[in-house]
Amino acid sequence: MSMIKIEDLSFSYPGSFDTIFDHVSFQLDSRWKLGFVGRNGRGKTTLLRLLQGQYEYQGRITHSVVFDYFPYPVPNKNQLTQTVLEEVCPQAQEWELLRELGLLNVEPEVLERPFAALSGGEQCKVLLAALFLNEGHFLLIDEPTNHLDAQGRALVSAYLRRKKGFILVSHDRRFLDGCVDHILSLNRSTIEVQSGTFSTWFENFQRRQQAELEEDARLKKDISRLQQAARRSSDWSDRVEASKIGSHAYDRGFVGHKAAKMMKRAKNIQARQEEAITKKSALRKDLEQAQSLKLSPLPHHAQVVAECSKAVLRYGNGTPVSFALEQGERLALTGPNGCGKSSLLKLLLGEDLLQSGTCTTASGLVISYVPQDTASLRGSLDDFIQAGAIDETLFKTILRKLDFERVQFEKDLSDYSEGQKKKVFLARSLCQRAHLYLWDEPLNYIDLYSRLQLEELLTSFQPTMLFVEHDEAFREAVATGSVVF
Repeated sequence: MSMIKIEDLSFSYPGSFDTIFDHVSFQLDSRWKLGFVGRNGRGKTTLLRLLQGQYEYQGRITHSVVFDYFPYPVPNKNQLTQTVLEEVCPQAQEWELLRELGLLNVEPEVLERPFAALSGGEQCKVLLAALFLNEGHFLLIDEPTNHLDAQGRALVSAYLRRKKGFILVSHDRRFLDGCVDHILSLNRSTIEVQSGTFSTWFENFQRRQQAELEEDARLKKDISRLQQAARRSSDWSDRVEASKIGSHAYDRGFVGHKAAKMMKRAKNIQARQEEAITKKSALRKDLEQAQSLKLSPLPHHAQVVAECSKAVLRYGNGTPVSFALEQGERLALTGPNGCGKSSLLKLLLGEDLLQSGTCTTASGLVISYVPQDTASLRGSLDDFIQAGAIDETLFKTILRKLDFERVQFEKDLSDYSEGQKKKVFLARSLCQRAHLYLWDEPLNYIDLYSRLQLEELLTSFQPTMLFVEHDEAFREAVATGSVVF
């Protein structure tokens, strides 16, 4: 056993107003299967980079392990996959690599293909297999599920369950529950480490927050009661002082004695009030509030807003797709990576991607679209608002509810985390009144609380929607049906 110790760690990016870590300390066992969770922009990827020594920081990080990072950078993706993997794990034997690929349901023939020709899911699997063959290394796995379809997530989760010695950043509840035995939680003001699955941690975290809310409410009542008592004491003291004037010596002595007792009582009340305020200030520092979002979908005169009959797309697996989307329905497009789910959404947006069959939309249909790729985001947030003719107040209000700090509004969009970039597109879509919402993997990089917000929104306002999403829990909560490729 070896420990990874973080002591009194403080870090902020040069020239930034944000303090990412402020005198935090914790330690990890290098044998753990550690799930790493926290809201977007809190510093999960930053911590992984600090562990690798990529940034200067204050405090101490001590360990005796070698860190490997996923996604692993492949300089020349045109090389054969076998050549790439030999560079990743030069000490591994071929039979060991084939064994690992078999556990991930990857055929040996992929080794003879250029790495660039592999799908995103295949690239993810072969790199993980190779990295785990570096014996004695500790693997830092950053958001692998964004490259995996539902079947791939199940396979990789089962694969990781057989391993040990890694930190896994993911927001997929089912995926984490399938493979971790500890949780590292990056909270609003603290970092905590807990044994168990994600669900165990989340249940404990919610229970603790509820207890703090109840204690906060009790302390508020105590403070209010003590303030009223203090005002009564003050009023009584004023009346006593006024009554001294013109009194006999005996009366003044009695009144003075009573005044001294009241002064002592007032000081006791003040001390208890300050104690209650101190206790109250220690509460709710890590409170995660997922404020309710709103949406105003447009009604349409047609009951069926989109319909496909034996549609075969130019890009995909050639499977004919048939469905009729009625108002108020939320259909999940399901199937393996590369089968044509994203192409179908683009077809409905008007791109010429239909090879055979038919696909029609209702006349005058207004569509709101959330793309899978966020690479186009750059420039200022204000420029993005102006270019999209977005209601600025509503847009920024939604971003604030999605846990954006105001300082983020001043940054260049290219400096946002991947989760924050996705939230920009989601917020734009929520500002738009549309008949049909097309969302392509909206939860990529999105934190748990924002996922719960979106679940509540979609089930409450029931927009008409076609969406692609591999998060099983989200699909089960939101979809009214599915289209299978």
